[in-house]
Amino acid sequence: MAQQVETAKDQLDHLAHHDALTGLPNRLLLQDRLSQTIELARRQGRQFAVLFMDLDRFKHINDSLGHAVGDRLLQSVARRLVRCVRQSDTISRQGGDEFVVLLSNIKQADDAAISAQKILAALAVPHLIGELELQLSVSIGISIYPDHGQNAETLIKSADTAMYHAKENGRDNYKIFEQEMSIRAVQRQSIEAGLRRALERQEFVLYYQPKINLGSNMIVGVEALIRWQHPEQGLMPPRQFLSIAEDCGLILPIGRWLLREACLQVRAWKQAGLPAVTVAVNTSALEFNAPDFLESTRATLEETCMEPQYLEFELTESVLMQDAEFTDSVLHALSDLGVTLAIDDFGTGYSSLSYLRQFPIDTLKIDQSFVNRITRSPDDATIISAVIGLGKSLKLRVIAEGVETPEQYAFLLAHNCDEGQGYYFGHPVGAESLATLLQTGIPLAHSRLMKGKSPSIP
Repeated sequence: MAQQVETAKDQLDHLAHHDALTGLPNRLLLQDRLSQTIELARRQGRQFAVLFMDLDRFKHINDSLGHAVGDRLLQSVARRLVRCVRQSDTISRQGGDEFVVLLSNIKQADDAAISAQKILAALAVPHLIGELELQLSVSIGISIYPDHGQNAETLIKSADTAMYHAKENGRDNYKIFEQEMSIRAVQRQSIEAGLRRALERQEFVLYYQPKINLGSNMIVGVEALIRWQHPEQGLMPPRQFLSIAEDCGLILPIGRWLLREACLQVRAWKQAGLPAVTVAVNTSALEFNAPDFLESTRATLEETCMEPQYLEFELTESVLMQDAEFTDSVLHALSDLGVTLAIDDFGTGYSSLSYLRQFPIDTLKIDQSFVNRITRSPDDATIISAVIGLGKSLKLRVIAEGVETPEQYAFLLAHNCDEGQGYYFGHPVGAESLATLLQTGIPLAHSRLMKGKSPSIP
């Protein structure tokens, strides 16, 4: 009987200190081991490291494939993490998709960086979950004792701050904490708090960048680009707040506001007797995978009396390839609705082109990184020629973004690219300025440049 009681106590103690899903030490046990490691390191005058990890876009997988798949993926991650470290180290699941690694003894910060690289490589190998093959990446922040904190709370906070810095720098990488990051973290918290109020205070505004038919120089479409009229910091470009909006879930209400506002504006231009143009809206993975994305789009079109053929969704290749079966059904439903579909940043994502036949895509948008180097890199010029040829053979419209020089314009025109977008034709402008351009047309900047004069770009 005494043995059974002792066994039951051991089981309860294990449950209290370990994560039920992965079997890893939980937050409570990590705190205990971290306190012991700090005490030992203080006495012996040595260093150790804390790695704070967050799985990139894990919520998208959970939402689109279900929690059962998400749980099995977390278990797969846990197994790989265990294989990446020594027995003397501790791996803890903090909850959700956050993990912490305690490297109990390092000689220098580079040792922690090597461990982070090893983890990145281990998690990048596709995870086989049933019949699914899932790609996953992770963002890692590193703090070192005693430089970045002398107690458990500060060390974890510093590693967490560095992890957000890794996310802001493209995800799938690691960053070691620096003091300047704390200032950025405070700014980030301030931006997040401001974002939560920005919608109700109507602080967002849309700018529109014209898309030009290269043969006729006529405006045939616009891309809707969000700006935040911050009450203290002035007009903020999307790169300063959209990634934060994604991480805290605010991208959904912001995206829906943007779609509605863009549709209302196109209708207003049309009612004013201006030429009809298509408005392109960038769609993030979070928005595309939202359960009510289709219904929300349909409702917005009906509410704004927007004709579907004048709306275009721009999606990156990474969004399209997350779950091909789910993507296929959503894209075909949007196409049936009459909405047009474009692949943004084409050429920078997946190398498989089979999806161009599978999905009902209307437009390929050549990434500006290739356009920028047309005249400097024969390889990039060849890539653009090939993409234009591919688009033509598949009866797709091809548009080049980031057109900034007459040489780039001339190359694209000579190779029969359908449309161009970029500072050469015009910067993003407010709705009223765009209305003026729809009336007057785009100034023929290339004609003036040929005469040696400077262009007047709105």
